[in-house]
Amino acid sequence: MRNLAVLAAEQINLKPGGEFEKLGNITIPAIVSALIKFALVIAALVAFVFLILGGIKWITSGGDKEATAKAQGRITAALIGLVIVFAAWAIIRLIETFFGVSILTLTIPSI
Repeated sequence: MRNLAVLAAEQINLKPGGEFEKLGNITIPAIVSALIKFALVIAALVAFVFLILGGIKWITSGGDKEATAKAQGRITAALIGLVIVFAAWAIIRLIETFFGVSILTLTIPSI
């Protein structure tokens, strides 16, 4: 019976080795931070693509007033999207500066 108590008290290490060892360092804050960064980058890329497509539509409109107006609307929407993305990034940076928290590199202190 005593051997069973000794075995129960031993610490068991079940960490995988090799390339999978790095997966043990993934935490919820790291995932949230990565998702925020990913969303900002994707939103900026989508807005930039819409800006380019609007420019192409404007060039290929051939002087048609309606097509030119649609292209201008697309360019305006893309620029507004870029402003929103960069404003979101600036707000995140302000929050990090004023409150001393790190959102883009989120760390949760442990006790």
